[in-house]
Amino acid sequence: MSKPLMFEKPLGMRDTLPEMYEMKKQLRKQLDTEMTGWGYQMIETPTLEYYETVGLASAILDQQLFKLLDQQGNTLVLRPDMTAPIARLVASSMKQEAYPLRLSYQSNVYRAQQHEGGKPAEFEQLGVELIGDGTVSADGEVIALMASSLKRAGLSHFKIAIGHIGYVNALLLDIVGERADELRRFLYEKNYVGFREHVKNLPISSIDKGRLLGLLKLRGGKGTLEEAAKLVKTEEGTKALSELEELWNVLESYGIEQYVKLDLNLVLHMSYYTGAVFEGYGSNLGVPLCSGGRYDELLGKFERPGQATGFGLRLDLLVEAIGQLASARKTTCIVFSKERRAEAFKEAASLRAKGEAVVVQDIAGVEDVDGMSEQFTEMYYFIGAKKGEA
Repeated sequence: MSKPLMFEKPLGMRDTLPEMYEMKKQLRKQLDTEMTGWGYQMIETPTLEYYETVGLASAILDQQLFKLLDQQGNTLVLRPDMTAPIARLVASSMKQEAYPLRLSYQSNVYRAQQHEGGKPAEFEQLGVELIGDGTVSADGEVIALMASSLKRAGLSHFKIAIGHIGYVNALLLDIVGERADELRRFLYEKNYVGFREHVKNLPISSIDKGRLLGLLKLRGGKGTLEEAAKLVKTEEGTKALSELEELWNVLESYGIEQYVKLDLNLVLHMSYYTGAVFEGYGSNLGVPLCSGGRYDELLGKFERPGQATGFGLRLDLLVEAIGQLASARKTTCIVFSKERRAEAFKEAASLRAKGEAVVVQDIAGVEDVDGMSEQFTEMYYFIGAKKGEA
C-alpha cells in the first residue's frame, strides 16, 4: 500500500500567500530606500556557508544549525544569521576596502526548531552593519537608522530599549564571579522571577543581593544612569555607563529620544556582543521585532579586526506589528472569446502601459465566471462578434 502524499511542511517552514507577499514586497522597498538614503550599500551572501567558519562564529546554538555535507565531505550550514557571513565577506572579498564600511542586506536565515510553537525555522531579515567604527556616534547612527526604518515602514508606535552588556557583565562578575552565566541566562530569557529566586539563594551578603535585585529596576530615561552608578563599583561598569550617557546625548541630537528607553538588564542571545545592545518593540507585539548591538571582537576571528555595530529586523514580525496587510493592488481581468482575442490583447497592452496589472483570460478556460470575477477590481468582457459584424 503506497503512502499518502505529504502536504505538511517541514517543522517551522511557512508558505507566503499573495497578499502577504505583496505586503512584504512593499516593506522591503521602503526599508531599502531608507537604508540606501543613509549611505548603506546592499550586499548578498551565499545561503550555504562552511560550518568551520561561519557556523562556529555565528553564536547560534549548534543544535539550531541546519547542517549538510558537500561532495568533498565538508560540513556546510544554512546561514543562521547575517552578521557572521558579513564578517567573513569583509575579511575576504572586501579586504581591500577601507574602514568604515556601511553595508545592508535582505536575506533569509535558518534556525532549526525542536518544537515549532509558532517559531519559524526560516525567516527574512533586513539590517545593516557599520564596520570599522568604534565610536558611540556609530552606535547612535544604527539606532537612529533603525528608528527611521520603522517609521518609514509605517510603524507609528514603537519603543527601543537600550542596554550595555559591559555593565551587566561588570556587575555580575563583581558579585558572583563564575556564576554570572546562570544569572545572565535568566536575563536573556526575561525570567525575572527565576532571577530573583536564584539571587535569594546565593551565598552572598544581603547588600550584594540588593545590588543584584536592583539591576531589575534599572529601566527608564536618562536618570536611570544615576541609579545604575550606585550599584557598580568597577572601572568596566563605570565606563559602560559613560558610554550610555554619551549615546543618549547622540540620540537626543537625532531627535528620537521619545522612542528610546534605557533597560540595563537587557541581554541578547548573541554571545559576541561587547557593548551597547538594543531591541525594538512594536505596539501589541510581545516580542522584539528588531535588535542589534556592538560587537568589537567578531571580525578578529576572520583575521581582519574591526570594531562594529549593527541591527537586524524580522520582516514577518514587522508585518505583524503594523497590524494590517497592504491594500490589494488594483487588478483588472479581461475575459475574451476567440473571435475577439486580438482586441482583448490590444486593450490589455494599453492598460499595462498605464501601470495597471491585467489578467487576460480565455472564457473557454473558466467554469465559474462569477466566482472568478470576485478576485478582481475591474472586469472587461470581449465576447462574441463585435457590433456590426455578422
